[in-house]
Amino acid sequence: MKLTKGGFTRVPTSLLTVVLSWRAGPPVRGQAVLVGASGRARSDRDFVWFDAPRHVSQAVTVDREAEPGTARLSVSLPRTGSEVAGIVVIGSVAGRFSDVSELRLTVFDHDHPVVSYEVDVPEAVPAMVLGEFTRSEDDPRHWEFRALGDGGVSLAGLVREFGVRLDPARTPEPEPRRTPPPADSERADWHPDPRDPARLRWWDGAAWTAAARPVPPRDSRHCPRCGEPRRRRLFGAAHLCRECAAETAEYLADWRPRAERTLRRLGAYEDWDALWAALRYQRIDRAAAVELLRAPAHEQLERLVAFAFADGVVEQAVLEEFEDAVDELSLSGPLIEDLRRRLHRGRLLTRLRSGELPLARTTGLHLDPDERVHLDVAAAHIRQLARGPKRTEGRLIVSSRKLRFTGSDAGTEIPWARVVSVTSADGLVEVSATSSRGGAILEVADPDYVAAAMEGALRIAKRLALTPGRRDTRTIPPDVKAVVWQRDGGKCVECGEGHYLEFDHIIPISIGGATSPANLQILCRACNRTKGAHL
Repeated sequence: MKLTKGGFTRVPTSLLTVVLSWRAGPPVRGQAVLVGASGRARSDRDFVWFDAPRHVSQAVTVDREAEPGTARLSVSLPRTGSEVAGIVVIGSVAGRFSDVSELRLTVFDHDHPVVSYEVDVPEAVPAMVLGEFTRSEDDPRHWEFRALGDGGVSLAGLVREFGVRLDPARTPEPEPRRTPPPADSERADWHPDPRDPARLRWWDGAAWTAAARPVPPRDSRHCPRCGEPRRRRLFGAAHLCRECAAETAEYLADWRPRAERTLRRLGAYEDWDALWAALRYQRIDRAAAVELLRAPAHEQLERLVAFAFADGVVEQAVLEEFEDAVDELSLSGPLIEDLRRRLHRGRLLTRLRSGELPLARTTGLHLDPDERVHLDVAAAHIRQLARGPKRTEGRLIVSSRKLRFTGSDAGTEIPWARVVSVTSADGLVEVSATSSRGGAILEVADPDYVAAAMEGALRIAKRLALTPGRRDTRTIPPDVKAVVWQRDGGKCVECGEGHYLEFDHIIPISIGGATSPANLQILCRACNRTKGAHL
């Protein structure tokens, strides 16, 4: 939408990019001031400019390497706290704006322009307020952008109108060179001020900032956040003062949606660092925030495990992603341990299927030259006779050359060249061979493990081992899994259980069922085992 000065329109509440572009003239720099309901900044840290290019909340970032003829600011509206009522966009030049031709301000949502504004710059001023993001009066969750064009006698004077005391006209010596950094210099946090031990000063991970506060008293009679005297609960249990408790609850209400969006992108650890830093800046206990995320974190990890098992392939990267999320959010308990066991089990079966097979020692068995035994387990061979099934107890031996079963009254050998497939269903391992009488049905203690080892040996023998990144025919496309998961709400469609979830083909693949959203559903393990390979 094209705007003129004074015009406004609603913008998406998302990550936006503000681009200033011009045809000729001196370079234009972009700045921003985060203001409260009073129209003034809370502190000098709310001024984001070239020498302080990132706000502590990550709500505004200045691009210091924009393309020639442009200046860019990233504005993340979801990261603004409830105390931020607006974001003022300011432009400045070394000379006068009257020397800049065809200045345009464009707001992009991803790569799609949502606002365009041809800036009228008749005044010979070095700084101008170009526009402002403000919360909608109808609903504070929504945002609007208003096109402006108000000039100032200088950038320093302009930002001073918003309560910023910093003088941007001067270029001071970088703070870290004058004041030594804290011991944990990579962590953005409140640290004792090297110049004044009676106060704490904010270190943003790279430099000391102007934000400071008194060191709170370290006793049970004062609030640990603000230092004011606090009340006590029954039995002497102390807690935050009333004001801090209200501020913390309000901030966490805004912080939680941002954290949940990051949680849905497991692995975005730079975003987590920014979220934890924002909590430390607000002096909010991390444990309280982690407790808010416990339920959605469990749901996301259930999704991660279900998606991995839907393909029959659990990569090492999935295990690492799971463990990183557990460590990041300090998760523990029976549900987490069960998910961890499932993932490690799935990873073991994946390695077996791909050909990473163990070596087993056997005695009294004649082996061919270079033949290696991978599995030697107790088993029962089940043969379908005219008078009914006959069960023979014995041992199953899986080697690099063939499959052997030795029993008390029967034995069989099947070279891998004659084997077509190996499947595990209903607690049995079924081996299909090129001849109708050449297969075998075996009952073992761990059919999934045995079938995976057989499949790995078969792949090696027939040179069918999966290459890295390749999936077999059991793979469910990621977009199909996402559609089914969202449609079923991440719950079992039969009993509503939210743990140990699996993707189930309503019409089994073995009888021609398709891998499509219409033929897939979410079932818990118990309901899936009850259904089996039936309609």
